[in-house]
Amino acid sequence: MAPHPLLRGGARRGRKYAHGMHPAQMEALRAMCGALIPSLPVDADGGDGGRRPGDKDLERFYLASAADSSIPDEVAELLVTRCIWEAVALTWVVLWALSTRAGTLLLCGRDSVAAVDGGGFPFVSVRRFTDMPAARREAALRRWSGARWLFFPLRIAFAIAKILCHYVFYSMVNENSENPYWKAIGYRVEEPRRDRAESMPSPSPSPVSRRPLDNGVVETRALTDTTLLRSLAAKGLAVRPGASDEHHTVRCDAVIVGSGCGGGVAAAVLASAGYKVVVVEKGDYFTKEDYSSIEGPSMERLFERGGVFCTSNVTTMIFTGATVGGGSAVNWSASIRTPAGVMQEWSREHGLAVFASPGYARAMDAVCERLGVTDACREEGFQNKVVRRGCDALGLRADAVPRNSSEGHFCGSCNFGCPTGDKKGTDTTWLVDAVERGAVILTGCKAEHFIVESNGGGGGRSKRCVGLVATCMSNGITKKLRVEAKVSISASGALMTPPLLRNSGLKNRHIGRNLHLHPVSMAWGYFPDNTPEPHIPGKCYEGGIITSMHRVTERTIIETPALGPGAFAALVPWESGRDMKERMRRYARTAHAFALVRDRGAGSVDGEGRVRYAPSRDDAEELRAGLRRALRILVAAGAAEVGTHRSDGTRLRCKGARDADVEAFLDEVTVEKGPMHSTTDKWSVLCSAHQMGSCRMGASPRDGAVDVAGESWEAEGLYVCDGSLLPTAVGVNPMITIQSIAYCVAKGIADSMAHGKEQR
Repeated sequence: MAPHPLLRGGARRGRKYAHGMHPAQMEALRAMCGALIPSLPVDADGGDGGRRPGDKDLERFYLASAADSSIPDEVAELLVTRCIWEAVALTWVVLWALSTRAGTLLLCGRDSVAAVDGGGFPFVSVRRFTDMPAARREAALRRWSGARWLFFPLRIAFAIAKILCHYVFYSMVNENSENPYWKAIGYRVEEPRRDRAESMPSPSPSPVSRRPLDNGVVETRALTDTTLLRSLAAKGLAVRPGASDEHHTVRCDAVIVGSGCGGGVAAAVLASAGYKVVVVEKGDYFTKEDYSSIEGPSMERLFERGGVFCTSNVTTMIFTGATVGGGSAVNWSASIRTPAGVMQEWSREHGLAVFASPGYARAMDAVCERLGVTDACREEGFQNKVVRRGCDALGLRADAVPRNSSEGHFCGSCNFGCPTGDKKGTDTTWLVDAVERGAVILTGCKAEHFIVESNGGGGGRSKRCVGLVATCMSNGITKKLRVEAKVSISASGALMTPPLLRNSGLKNRHIGRNLHLHPVSMAWGYFPDNTPEPHIPGKCYEGGIITSMHRVTERTIIETPALGPGAFAALVPWESGRDMKERMRRYARTAHAFALVRDRGAGSVDGEGRVRYAPSRDDAEELRAGLRRALRILVAAGAAEVGTHRSDGTRLRCKGARDADVEAFLDEVTVEKGPMHSTTDKWSVLCSAHQMGSCRMGASPRDGAVDVAGESWEAEGLYVCDGSLLPTAVGVNPMITIQSIAYCVAKGIADSMAHGKEQR
């Protein structure tokens, strides 16, 4: 079966762009893209120590330029539709300036000045950015990368252009779902290895292929207003149609916003208790047959903001799921229980006894059982082999990471949805349980606000929640739904729950605060194919994403990431167009290891798509120590060259390097450096795939946004059931922790609803 068309991508011929940039700005942007990824002759050694004569793929790769085709328009589209308005405005102004001679002189200085034929100074002219020689445009961009003080905005403009341009160039595909440069960098979309399925008896063929959630899912994007109402009624919902300018009304026992780790578990628990549950999910529903493993279209459809999501102060790139199954559909399978010390801390220091209770321990058992968590891995992929070998060489411990998949699972693209179905997200476990018990899942349906009314002095809370207002984006027509419910639950994640609660009129000061991101800093090591034994076989995109972990301190761990060509190119440092192409030639044999810190510092969610965050001084020190350890591991594993993502691209060639050379390099690349917004000339951007704590539990309204039962301190019947509940960062991949606390909260809600019935 072919993957879903939305996840295959395709040619953009005839596409109408909505970025609205003036032709003069687009001309400047095209010149900028061409400087970042220029057309070049193939160098003497091909960038990997051995040129392949007559290699047409290699020649095509080096001759390609990002100024060609629709790449600048795609960059402009991502800029306007994905970035915060300040970044859009800044880039808009810079491009306008570069379209003029005066503006180019101001931003590029002497590089824009050219001598007039037959004379020297003062016989000179000033060129626009587009008219500058390629080498001078490249030099100007290099200076922008290190710009400070008054010219600091140029650094932001450079980073935006660099990230978006490289991401588009390496992730965009044609009508055959192929990128013309993948072969040259050693990349291909892997055919799924269905190890587990091959070891099990084949089921009898079914004449009709049904998806696991078909009995309960209503995909509103494909429906008209009439068929939407008919579909809702067919799922057993009480529906009251509204007039053309009014809401349709749906009645149920519980409405849940979000279908990820929290929402999926809550839906299953409440449906199993006999309650009619409606899950509202703004993303779409895909199954294993739909997943394509193709980076560009998969990121666009499966991630929040298409995977182009950065904190407002430009410190951290954020990755969070936006599809049925949420983060559990696109995470890296790590299924680590809440550390004992963290549970004790939350119970003792935060007054949250639930985390030290037998009920929480039973919840973790139930979650791990439902997810089919295994502790062993039959075969590790390239990056995890590198980490394990490096740890062994240094006498360090490398622990096996439990996964919600079989021991033989060898999928390196689970971050784009698992194409084998071996990984157990909520979309193949808890939501299936919920649907089997009558739950309904509305996809393409965005929650707007909860319906909060005065409580009349009852229940000890001044307000009560009676449901939700959502918008169905059905067949190009938006229609409001009013979902009336006895219980309402926000499970839309630590980045989306705070804006939803604020839009609903809640005022608790902890809503949107205390955000933790598990900041990540990456190191890389290049392992040429022609290295002497012991050779580590494989490519960076093959095999389980996280199967090994090394603990540096109580607050820092080292793991391996999943980086498609677009993400890889967006994150690695840019020194020049040629250097970047040579780095990309090495993509398949470049292993990454990252340091992840249990952050003490906290950020805030200031609105939908607006996140402020900066690691504390202690967190930054932990990151530096973790990065040193990661680099040591890569060197010990036999890397030919190692480096970090620091903007200047400094690296160490390991052959012949003495211990003193390695130490000097570690001292250089891990010296205190600033984030993007700092005034130093060297900077780096962190990454985050874990978001926690923005509506944390607290023993009182002074301590948190919700109580120990997950219920809002302000509104009776309104609960939070996702990663935003966590009082601090957990320090390891949080999936099991989030699902376990969601299980406890949902059990409490079910008991409370049953008790209410008994009283009536």
